[in-house]
Amino acid sequence: MADAEVIPLGTRGKPGRGTGNSKPSSAARNLAGSGNQRRKPPAQGRPEQPTEQPTDQPTDQPTDQPTEQPVEEPAVQQPAAEGRTPVPEAEPGPVEVRDRMPETGIPVGDWLQAIVSAAVETFGDRWEQRLAETLAFLRRRVTGDFDVDEYGFDVEVTERFLLAAIRPLKEKWFRIEVRGAENIPTDGGALVVSNHSGTIPLDGLMTMLSVHDHTGRHLRPLGADLVFRMPVIGELARKGGATLACHEDAQRMLCGGELVGVWPEGFKGIGKPYSERYKLQRFGRGGFVSAAIRTGVPIVPCSVVGAEEIYPLVGNVPALARLLGIPYLPITPFFPWLGPLGMVPLPSKWLIEFGEPIRTDSYDEGAADDPMLVFNVTDQVRETIQQTLYTLLMQRRSVFS
Repeated sequence: MADAEVIPLGTRGKPGRGTGNSKPSSAARNLAGSGNQRRKPPAQGRPEQPTEQPTDQPTDQPTDQPTEQPVEEPAVQQPAAEGRTPVPEAEPGPVEVRDRMPETGIPVGDWLQAIVSAAVETFGDRWEQRLAETLAFLRRRVTGDFDVDEYGFDVEVTERFLLAAIRPLKEKWFRIEVRGAENIPTDGGALVVSNHSGTIPLDGLMTMLSVHDHTGRHLRPLGADLVFRMPVIGELARKGGATLACHEDAQRMLCGGELVGVWPEGFKGIGKPYSERYKLQRFGRGGFVSAAIRTGVPIVPCSVVGAEEIYPLVGNVPALARLLGIPYLPITPFFPWLGPLGMVPLPSKWLIEFGEPIRTDSYDEGAADDPMLVFNVTDQVRETIQQTLYTLLMQRRSVFS
């Protein structure tokens, strides 16, 4: 190969910059070639083959001279993106149905089937009926087509929501066993008198639910005025059938044939320390007995075992309680040390027993104004509940079973 003039680097593509001449040299013109086509460099270790191919080859060429075959140049492929393997392009062909992209998303039919399966799993086979009842309930609420009594008692809200919400707590958590439900009158007015305990008055709610589940009647509780001063709680208490603990409301309910519940111990019962559990506090001045004698309704004593252990009261902060306007501020082994978790009640085993009714219709007119008679009947009811508590404690195997 003829010697070529070396062009130094850095000419920036302009002819003659390397040699100082304004025109390109003959070597540069030979390198450029005709038509500005770039010449391919020879392979390493092999001499450059001439570009011209002989046209006439003799047939009697010696075998020791190999015939030069044209070399196919490989197809130039575009550089692949970093991290990807180059894929050769496929020849375009007719697009078939299977080559199209599948539709994204879940079909509507699958969504409906999943919703129906979830409804059956959650609400049972009667989910359609329950859904229709719920929609009808919402329609009545929107249109105002529902009834409440003069005390604000809403039967539908109580049965569908309030009692239904606490029923799993009664059946699964406390596993309440009810005895003597046949002693509750099936109709007419009656006064249910029960002991009170538990730091938080869950025993009243469980008694209401137990009475409804075993007799179908609603127990109308008499609550302290603090309950109705509390936001949200007071409104729910009214809708659940509660009313203020006063002689007038109690007598009107009893005269109207309602089943009324009273807890004479009040805050002294639910706020007593754990060391005094199942020891009844004073029953007040016997106002509930006076109301029962005036209306001539029977008194049904009720004894609850198990509520004392749900929140064992080991301390109190009276100064802070007075500042907050509440009767007591409880301290338990878990509250306030564990925060909200300390408010979860312990799963104690409950026993609720309704005793034989104490009749009051045999007393003379005006007997309700006799303080000694009222005191004797009050003491009789208190002793009946206390003795029943001792009996149930002996029958219960342990606190949690």
